[in-house]
Amino acid sequence: MAIGYAATGGAAGHTAQTPLTGRRIAITGGTTGIGRATALLLAGEGAQIFTCGRDPEHLGDCLAAVRDAGGTIDGLALDLAHEGAVDRFFGAAEQAMGGIDVAVINAAVPASGLTEMDEAGLRYAIAADFTAYLVSAWRAAAALSGKDGDIVLVGSMSAHVLGGHSTVYAGMKAGIAGFAEALRRELGGKGVRVGLVEPGLVGTDFQYPDIPADKQRAMIADEKMLRAEDIAVGIHYFLTQPRRTVVQQMVIVPRVNEE
Repeated sequence: MAIGYAATGGAAGHTAQTPLTGRRIAITGGTTGIGRATALLLAGEGAQIFTCGRDPEHLGDCLAAVRDAGGTIDGLALDLAHEGAVDRFFGAAEQAMGGIDVAVINAAVPASGLTEMDEAGLRYAIAADFTAYLVSAWRAAAALSGKDGDIVLVGSMSAHVLGGHSTVYAGMKAGIAGFAEALRRELGGKGVRVGLVEPGLVGTDFQYPDIPADKQRAMIADEKMLRAEDIAVGIHYFLTQPRRTVVQQMVIVPRVNEE
């Protein structure tokens, strides 16, 4: 027998949503692109944001934009690929906001084919795009221990659309996809929801210099490329679903896809 809406406290055709007002959200790599768009959107919904980025100018610009829009945000400039930086970021976030309720793990750098990179570049990409992701999730899980919370990992369709010039990046993002699913099972019974958002091609400075700004604008107009705000809306959807649910994997790609 179906459970009636009266029994669940909802109106017909609706389900309870989790509000964002007052939630304390740590976003790595939140000064440009997807992270910045997410900070703007979630702060606009009443969340308190703490973020980081490698470039102090980008950080300052992001903080000003969110505050000018009436949002609450703070952050610091640092490189999460460096040893101890993840702990420094989460420690600062907890101190600034009195704790965290959500971690959006997003910071990443481009990486190309294995034989197209030198050893230093390879090691740096692994530190930024894989090691820092796992350590950020570990640090977030510790911060969320004993309470309901959320961890959102921003992956990439590169994990599924494999190409010879994205060997390293695709390998790391495929690893993140498996990690996210396993972590969901590990933390679900402890009150923490874990989800993975995998964007297709997104118009951000992440695409420079391969796809310059004017070409990105044209591709977005032709609906062959996403805007960062499109991914932010997906993250918003994940966070506002009822606590009994988890959006395990969300793939967001351009409607016109030539791959």
